[in-house]
Amino acid sequence: MKNTIKIGLLECDHVRDEFRHIAGDYRNMFPTLFLPLAPEWEFTFYDVSNGHFPASVDECDAYLSTGSKFSVYDDEPWIHTLKAFVADLYAHQKIYVGVCFGHQLLAEALGGKVQKSSVGWCVGVHRFTVSGLQLTVSGLPLEGSYPQWMQPFQQNVNLLMMCQDQVQVLPPDAQILATADDCPVAMFQVGQRMLGVQAHPEFTVPYEEALMRSRVERIGETKTQQGLESLSQSLDSVLVARWIVEFVASRL
Repeated sequence: MKNTIKIGLLECDHVRDEFRHIAGDYRNMFPTLFLPLAPEWEFTFYDVSNGHFPASVDECDAYLSTGSKFSVYDDEPWIHTLKAFVADLYAHQKIYVGVCFGHQLLAEALGGKVQKSSVGWCVGVHRFTVSGLQLTVSGLPLEGSYPQWMQPFQQNVNLLMMCQDQVQVLPPDAQILATADDCPVAMFQVGQRMLGVQAHPEFTVPYEEALMRSRVERIGETKTQQGLESLSQSLDSVLVARWIVEFVASRL
Protein backbone atom coordinates (compact mmCIF):
# COMPACT_ATOMS: atom_id res chain seq x y z
CA MET A 1 0.00 0.00 0.00
CA LYS A 2 1.21 3.51 -0.82
CA ASN A 3 2.40 5.84 1.93
CA THR A 4 0.07 8.55 0.62
CA ILE A 5 -3.35 7.74 -0.78
CA LYS A 6 -4.86 10.39 -3.03
CA ILE A 7 -8.59 10.85 -2.42
CA GLY A 8 -10.67 12.91 -4.82
CA LEU A 9 -13.70 14.50 -3.14
CA LEU A 10 -16.39 15.09 -5.76
CA GLU A 11 -18.34 18.04 -4.33
CA CYS A 12 -21.90 17.77 -5.61
CA ASP A 13 -23.13 20.77 -3.64
CA HIS A 14 -22.04 23.22 -0.94
CA VAL A 15 -23.25 23.88 2.58
CA ARG A 16 -25.34 27.03 2.70
CA ASP A 17 -23.47 30.10 3.96
CA GLU A 18 -25.63 30.46 7.07
CA PHE A 19 -24.77 26.92 8.18
CA ARG A 20 -21.03 26.84 7.50
CA HIS A 21 -20.14 28.01 11.00
CA ILE A 22 -21.48 24.68 12.33
CA ALA A 23 -19.15 22.18 10.62
CA GLY A 24 -17.82 23.96 7.54
CA ASP A 25 -18.43 22.91 3.94
CA TYR A 26 -18.24 19.34 2.63
CA ARG A 27 -14.52 19.78 2.06
CA ASN A 28 -14.22 20.29 5.82
CA MET A 29 -16.66 17.59 6.96
CA PHE A 30 -15.12 14.68 5.06
CA PRO A 31 -11.48 15.27 6.07
CA THR A 32 -12.63 15.88 9.67
CA LEU A 33 -14.27 12.45 9.68
CA PHE A 34 -11.66 10.45 7.79
CA LEU A 35 -8.22 11.89 8.50
CA PRO A 36 -8.09 10.78 12.17
CA LEU A 37 -8.69 7.24 10.88
CA ALA A 38 -6.57 7.47 7.74
CA PRO A 39 -3.83 10.12 8.11
CA GLU A 40 -2.28 8.79 4.89
CA TRP A 41 -5.23 10.15 2.91
CA GLU A 42 -4.52 13.29 0.92
CA PHE A 43 -7.65 15.05 -0.28
CA THR A 44 -8.07 16.85 -3.61
CA PHE A 45 -11.32 18.76 -4.02
CA TYR A 46 -13.31 18.81 -7.26
CA ASP A 47 -16.25 21.22 -7.33
CA VAL A 48 -18.19 19.12 -9.85
CA SER A 49 -21.43 21.03 -9.17
CA ASN A 50 -19.69 24.01 -10.78
CA GLY A 51 -18.07 22.02 -13.59
CA HIS A 52 -14.68 21.25 -12.05
CA PHE A 53 -13.89 17.60 -12.84
CA PRO A 54 -10.73 15.49 -12.73
CA ALA A 55 -8.97 15.53 -16.10
CA SER A 56 -8.50 11.76 -15.82
CA VAL A 57 -9.82 8.91 -13.67
CA ASP A 58 -6.20 8.29 -12.71
CA GLU A 59 -5.71 11.65 -10.96
CA CYS A 60 -6.60 10.01 -7.64
CA ASP A 61 -6.39 6.55 -6.10
CA ALA A 62 -10.03 6.67 -4.96
CA TYR A 63 -13.01 9.02 -5.14
CA LEU A 64 -15.66 10.03 -2.61
CA SER A 65 -18.87 11.72 -3.75
CA THR A 66 -20.91 14.01 -1.49
CA GLY A 67 -24.59 14.63 -0.95
CA SER A 68 -26.51 17.35 -2.76
CA LYS A 69 -29.74 19.36 -2.78
CA PHE A 70 -30.15 18.20 -6.38
CA SER A 71 -31.68 14.91 -7.51
CA VAL A 72 -29.60 12.55 -9.63
CA TYR A 73 -32.33 12.56 -12.29
CA ASP A 74 -32.30 16.38 -12.63
CA ASP A 75 -31.47 17.56 -16.14
CA GLU A 76 -28.28 19.41 -15.17
CA PRO A 77 -25.21 19.31 -17.45
CA TRP A 78 -22.84 18.65 -14.55
CA ILE A 79 -24.96 15.71 -13.35
CA HIS A 80 -24.83 14.13 -16.80
CA THR A 81 -21.06 14.66 -16.86
CA LEU A 82 -20.71 13.17 -13.39
CA LYS A 83 -22.70 10.08 -14.37
CA ALA A 84 -20.39 9.58 -17.33
CA PHE A 85 -17.36 10.03 -15.08
CA VAL A 86 -18.62 7.44 -12.58
CA ALA A 87 -19.32 5.01 -15.42
CA ASP A 88 -15.74 5.62 -16.57
CA LEU A 89 -14.47 4.92 -13.05
CA TYR A 90 -16.32 1.60 -13.12
CA ALA A 91 -14.92 0.71 -16.55
CA HIS A 92 -11.39 1.42 -15.30
CA GLN A 93 -11.92 -0.47 -12.01
CA LYS A 94 -11.30 2.62 -9.89
CA ILE A 95 -12.41 2.91 -6.26
CA TYR A 96 -15.53 4.99 -5.60
CA VAL A 97 -17.62 5.61 -2.48
CA GLY A 98 -20.84 7.61 -2.83
CA VAL A 99 -22.70 9.22 0.10
CA CYS A 100 -26.44 10.05 -0.23
CA PHE A 101 -26.59 11.79 -3.64
CA GLY A 102 -23.31 10.06 -4.50
CA HIS A 103 -24.85 6.71 -3.51
CA GLN A 104 -27.88 7.35 -5.72
CA LEU A 105 -25.73 8.59 -8.59
CA LEU A 106 -23.72 5.36 -8.51
CA ALA A 107 -26.94 3.44 -9.12
CA GLU A 108 -28.16 5.70 -11.92
CA ALA A 109 -24.77 5.92 -13.65
CA LEU A 110 -24.53 2.14 -13.95
CA GLY A 111 -28.08 1.32 -15.01
CA GLY A 112 -30.16 1.50 -11.83
CA LYS A 113 -33.11 3.77 -11.03
CA VAL A 114 -33.66 6.47 -8.40
CA GLN A 115 -37.01 8.06 -7.51
CA LYS A 116 -38.66 9.90 -4.65
CA SER A 117 -39.48 7.36 -1.96
CA SER A 118 -43.08 6.52 -1.12
CA VAL A 119 -42.21 6.97 2.59
CA GLY A 120 -41.22 10.59 2.01
CA TRP A 121 -38.26 12.12 3.83
CA CYS A 122 -35.84 10.12 5.95
CA VAL A 123 -34.32 12.44 8.55
CA GLY A 124 -32.57 12.11 11.88
CA VAL A 125 -31.05 8.87 13.19
CA HIS A 126 -31.92 5.63 11.40
CA ARG A 127 -30.76 2.10 12.17
CA PHE A 128 -29.01 0.26 9.33
CA THR A 129 -28.98 -3.53 9.49
CA VAL A 130 -26.09 -5.19 7.68
CA SER A 131 -27.48 -7.96 5.50
CA GLY A 132 -24.17 -9.36 4.28
CA LEU A 133 -22.98 -10.64 0.93
CA GLN A 134 -24.97 -13.39 -0.72
CA LEU A 135 -22.15 -15.76 -1.67
CA THR A 136 -22.30 -19.27 -3.02
CA VAL A 137 -20.31 -22.37 -2.16
CA SER A 138 -20.51 -25.28 -4.61
CA GLY A 139 -23.54 -23.62 -6.16
CA LEU A 140 -25.42 -23.35 -2.86
CA PRO A 141 -26.23 -19.96 -1.25
CA LEU A 142 -24.24 -18.99 1.81
CA GLU A 143 -26.15 -16.58 4.04
CA GLY A 144 -24.61 -14.04 6.39
CA SER A 145 -21.15 -13.76 4.86
CA TYR A 146 -19.99 -10.25 5.70
CA PRO A 147 -17.35 -8.24 3.82
CA GLN A 148 -13.89 -8.46 5.37
CA TRP A 149 -13.56 -4.68 5.34
CA MET A 150 -16.43 -4.29 7.85
CA GLN A 151 -14.03 -4.39 10.78
CA PRO A 152 -14.79 -4.33 13.61
CA PHE A 153 -18.09 -5.91 12.59
CA GLN A 154 -21.39 -4.70 13.99
CA GLN A 155 -24.79 -5.96 12.80
CA ASN A 156 -26.69 -2.72 13.40
CA VAL A 157 -25.38 0.83 13.01
CA ASN A 158 -27.07 4.17 13.71
CA LEU A 159 -26.51 6.86 11.10
CA LEU A 160 -27.92 10.28 10.22
CA MET A 161 -30.11 10.54 7.12
CA MET A 162 -31.38 13.49 5.10
CA CYS A 163 -33.07 12.40 1.87
CA GLN A 164 -36.33 11.85 0.05
CA ASP A 165 -34.89 10.18 -3.07
CA GLN A 166 -33.89 6.52 -2.84
CA VAL A 167 -32.46 3.81 -5.07
CA GLN A 168 -35.44 1.85 -6.41
CA VAL A 169 -33.67 -0.45 -8.88
CA LEU A 170 -30.10 -1.69 -8.44
CA PRO A 171 -27.66 -1.65 -11.37
CA PRO A 172 -26.22 -4.91 -12.71
CA ASP A 173 -23.48 -6.58 -10.63
CA ALA A 174 -24.80 -4.91 -7.46
CA GLN A 175 -25.52 -6.35 -4.01
CA ILE A 176 -27.36 -4.81 -1.08
CA LEU A 177 -25.14 -4.72 2.01
CA ALA A 178 -27.49 -3.02 4.48
CA THR A 179 -31.14 -2.07 4.82
CA ALA A 180 -33.18 0.23 7.05
CA ASP A 181 -36.90 0.17 7.90
CA ASP A 182 -37.65 3.07 5.54
CA CYS A 183 -34.77 2.47 3.14
CA PRO A 184 -34.46 -0.97 1.49
CA VAL A 185 -31.22 -0.02 -0.31
CA ALA A 186 -29.34 1.63 2.55
CA MET A 187 -25.91 0.44 1.44
CA PHE A 188 -24.85 -1.42 -1.67
CA GLN A 189 -21.75 -2.49 -3.57
CA VAL A 190 -21.20 -2.69 -7.32
CA GLY A 191 -18.46 -5.05 -8.41
CA GLN A 192 -15.50 -5.03 -6.05
CA ARG A 193 -14.53 -1.35 -5.94
CA MET A 194 -17.68 0.77 -5.78
CA LEU A 195 -19.75 1.41 -2.67
CA GLY A 196 -22.89 3.44 -1.95
CA VAL A 197 -24.09 4.62 1.48
CA GLN A 198 -27.45 6.40 1.68
CA ALA A 199 -26.72 7.95 5.09
CA HIS A 200 -24.45 10.86 6.07
CA PRO A 201 -21.62 9.68 8.34
CA GLU A 202 -19.91 13.05 7.73
CA PHE A 203 -22.78 15.09 9.20
CA THR A 204 -22.64 16.35 12.77
CA VAL A 205 -25.73 16.35 14.97
CA PRO A 206 -25.86 20.20 15.16
CA TYR A 207 -25.73 20.41 11.35
CA GLU A 208 -28.45 17.76 10.94
CA GLU A 209 -30.61 19.63 13.45
CA ALA A 210 -30.13 22.93 11.61
CA LEU A 211 -31.11 21.32 8.30
CA MET A 212 -34.24 19.78 9.76
CA ARG A 213 -35.36 23.03 11.39
CA SER A 214 -34.84 24.88 8.09
CA ARG A 215 -36.88 22.33 6.11
CA VAL A 216 -39.93 21.80 8.34
CA GLU A 217 -42.37 22.84 5.60
CA ARG A 218 -40.82 20.40 3.16
CA ILE A 219 -40.29 17.50 5.56
CA GLY A 220 -43.52 17.92 7.53
CA GLU A 221 -43.94 18.85 11.19
CA THR A 222 -44.53 15.31 12.49
CA LYS A 223 -41.57 13.76 10.72
CA THR A 224 -39.34 16.70 11.65
CA GLN A 225 -40.26 16.34 15.33
CA GLN A 226 -39.56 12.60 15.21
CA GLY A 227 -36.22 13.33 13.57
CA LEU A 228 -35.28 15.90 16.19
CA GLU A 229 -36.17 13.50 19.00
CA SER A 230 -34.02 10.78 17.42
CA LEU A 231 -30.89 12.93 17.71
CA SER A 232 -30.41 11.84 21.32
CA GLN A 233 -29.47 8.34 20.09
CA SER A 234 -25.84 7.31 19.79
CA LEU A 235 -24.24 7.30 16.35
CA ASP A 236 -21.91 4.85 14.62
CA SER A 237 -20.55 7.33 12.08
CA VAL A 238 -16.92 6.75 13.06
CA LEU A 239 -17.33 2.97 12.78
CA VAL A 240 -18.83 3.25 9.30
CA ALA A 241 -16.08 5.69 8.33
CA ARG A 242 -13.57 3.05 9.48
CA TRP A 243 -15.34 0.51 7.26
CA ILE A 244 -15.00 2.88 4.31
CA VAL A 245 -11.28 3.37 5.05
CA GLU A 246 -10.85 -0.42 5.12
CA PHE A 247 -12.90 -0.77 1.91
CA VAL A 248 -10.54 1.64 0.13
CA ALA A 249 -7.35 0.17 1.63
CA SER A 250 -8.30 -3.42 0.74
CA ARG A 251 -8.76 -2.49 -2.91
CA LEU A 252 -5.59 -0.52 -3.56
